[in-house]
Amino acid sequence: MNILSINNISRMGREAPLFSGVTFGMDEGDKAAIIGRNGTGKSTLLSVIAGALNPDDGQVVINKSAGVSYLPQNPAFNGDDTIKEHIFKSKSPKLALINEYEEFCSKMAAGLSESEQQRFDKLTLEMDNGNLWNYEAQIRSILGTLGIIDLSRKMKTLSGGMLKKVALAQVLVEDTKLLLLDEPTNHLDIQTIYWLQNYLHETDRCVLMVTHDRYFLDAVCNNIYELARGKLKLYQGNYSTYLEKKEVEAEIEENTERRIESVLRFERDWLMRGPCARGTKQKARMQHDLQLINREKFAKDKGFQFEVAGRRLGGKILELHGISKNFQKGFAENARDSEKSFPVLKDFSYTFSKGEKIGIFGGNGSGKSTLLNIITGNLQPDSGEIVKGENTFFGYYQQNPVFEDLSLTVLEYIEERADVIKMNDGKVLSASLFLTRFGFEGKIQHSMLSTLSGGERKRVFLVRLLISNPNFLILDEPTNDFDIFTMNILEEFLLGYGGCLLLVSHDRYFLDKVADTMFILEDDGSVSGFVGKCSEYLDYLDEKAKSETESEKSQKQTQKTESPSKASESAKNEDSPKKKKRSFKEQKEFESLEVEIMELEEKKSELEGKMASSDFEEARKAGDEYKAVSESLGKKYARWEELAELG
Repeated sequence: MNILSINNISRMGREAPLFSGVTFGMDEGDKAAIIGRNGTGKSTLLSVIAGALNPDDGQVVINKSAGVSYLPQNPAFNGDDTIKEHIFKSKSPKLALINEYEEFCSKMAAGLSESEQQRFDKLTLEMDNGNLWNYEAQIRSILGTLGIIDLSRKMKTLSGGMLKKVALAQVLVEDTKLLLLDEPTNHLDIQTIYWLQNYLHETDRCVLMVTHDRYFLDAVCNNIYELARGKLKLYQGNYSTYLEKKEVEAEIEENTERRIESVLRFERDWLMRGPCARGTKQKARMQHDLQLINREKFAKDKGFQFEVAGRRLGGKILELHGISKNFQKGFAENARDSEKSFPVLKDFSYTFSKGEKIGIFGGNGSGKSTLLNIITGNLQPDSGEIVKGENTFFGYYQQNPVFEDLSLTVLEYIEERADVIKMNDGKVLSASLFLTRFGFEGKIQHSMLSTLSGGERKRVFLVRLLISNPNFLILDEPTNDFDIFTMNILEEFLLGYGGCLLLVSHDRYFLDKVADTMFILEDDGSVSGFVGKCSEYLDYLDEKAKSETESEKSQKQTQKTESPSKASESAKNEDSPKKKKRSFKEQKEFESLEVEIMELEEKKSELEGKMASSDFEEARKAGDEYKAVSESLGKKYARWEELAELG
């Protein structure tokens, strides 16, 4: 079924058309993403499709029976609304019915009047007729998975991450067939992103999104639309396929350009010889040459490079000794518990070494930004000591950069910090030339900060930060609102960066590429170390969960084997074929396996403790041994189950 039809839509930007002649369609079950540089109009295009903005030309048609749900980058909300009021503001009749039914359920304890009981009975019947019980269960499942439990909380009391989860929940629970999602992974923790990735992959709803998360793009999308130079181009397949096609496309276009230039050189020589142009043949030839000269030439993407002069690190860089921080529960949960407190950080000690690149892993509210703010002195710990080296100079990129004066132009904002900038090769650049190296060239240097897109504004902030030549970079969600092109360049810079790096990001691809060690912020406030990539840690969590499940299965199976039920005893007397019995050799193997499995389980528990050690060399060795033990345990469990089936 066709869900969305876009016909020749256009929209003006601040200086020129953002896009024009955009035409495409989507059917039920299609999953697509719009990618492109910051400022090309991705969010604007999505807003036009959602009806939040009007196109200057063209038409957007959404199937009336489908309905549309739109998640903007910065969702609007009424601070005095409860979570429940915000989520159920939808015009969906099904949601309205479920909401009314649940309100009556909450009144049941106090008793219903006769008229209320009649209405409740009618609602129950409508729920039956509309088969809404499964729908209600799905809604509860989505809310529970996103950690949205207390629906009575006011929107104004929520953190940025929780606000994004509530906005996402509102979109996901609506009874619509078209989802328009603008940067849905921003402000979400990694495990929630992983859940959302699987949800969108499995749903039969039509999905069109803007995102820079490359793992997410690969797992969800079957089509990629690239918005560049005002035009939208379709690449069928996921993001990896898109990259392959772009590489081939660029090679073909470069070869074509070389051939055309070769032809034009020959034609210019012919024109210089002054041939008679009166004949029809010569005029047609000249017209063809003019068409080649005035063609839309292939242009490589103009690159830019993050590059600044280095600052030397001293022998002592940064030491954390027994850092602890508590927050009142009312800060994160409910004012009624305001007398209680919970640990965000608990007795954390660490000594940083030169060149370390460490990622920080934890759910929303686990204390990632708190740790960064304590390290940089923006927040005082409740206990503990921070010792900073004399030559250590922080560069702190905050999650939501603050611009004191948005009326400044891009160039004025940079010149506030420095008129000239010294590069690591000794060259000195003016602020204008420096901006050009970072992709801000021409008129945009004289554009006010208020007119920039979110990604452009954050890139300007990063440029100004790097001018100060920090030797200890602290980046809190630097990838929010950055386009993929900028992220690739930032990754290359960070890989070659000689100072220390402490990084918070929800982008698994970015973390995998840049960080080789992880700080894991646990629920009890402790911080453990993991030597390896973010994806390896997620694999470890999956393996741990599977191991626990297998352990439960084996215990149940052991109980069944040791004390067979009467039902199984009676089954032996039936005429069904008898199970094959274990041989003597197999019985001995079976008994031996039980002992070996118990020993390996104990070994795993021991290694898990070592992997949480603050001694990263010990943690690394334990991690390697843990993988080997897990593989061996998996094989032994599989063989044990085979022998257990024989009886």
